[in-house]
Amino acid sequence: MKTRRNSRMRGRRVAGRVVVIVDPATAAAWKRAVPDLEAQVGAAARAALRTMRPRRGRSEITVRLSGDRDVRRLNRDFRGKDKPTNVLSFPSGDHVAPRGAALMLGDIVIAYGTVAREAAAQGKSIRDHLLHLVIHGVLHLLGHDHQRPAEARRMEKLETDLVAGFGIADPYVLERRSA
Repeated sequence: MKTRRNSRMRGRRVAGRVVVIVDPATAAAWKRAVPDLEAQVGAAARAALRTMRPRRGRSEITVRLSGDRDVRRLNRDFRGKDKPTNVLSFPSGDHVAPRGAALMLGDIVIAYGTVAREAAAQGKSIRDHLLHLVIHGVLHLLGHDHQRPAEARRMEKLETDLVAGFGIADPYVLERRSA
């Protein structure tokens, strides 16, 4: 999902808590596809959070691993697109937290069926595709976007560098070859 770059968030490092919620309807499929699911998703999200410069306080995001049906409903209700998508990011919009409270950055929702189909079509593992989408979603929560070519290049470079830390090949290499 696309977000607007929030100038107050630019240039800040955000270290924080990652809450991973796995919907019961898709839990078995997710866990078969990605061993140590919650730990890997949390690690990918925290890696993306560390891309920002220091800021005081704590932050929190939620990553919900769901299915196509739920993501389709969210995509329809919030974006006007009546179809499932791989990842949706919902920034909180409020980048101020009460003293001592965690800064709620927002939520990410990822659809198992779409991720599995895309991974198969792209010849990659569900794990690799999932971790890339977690990083992509967190970067959106932090204000990154890919609407303009320069923004897209910066965001893709960050994503490529971050996924490499998990032993994942450049997720955009096929797009660059066909361009």
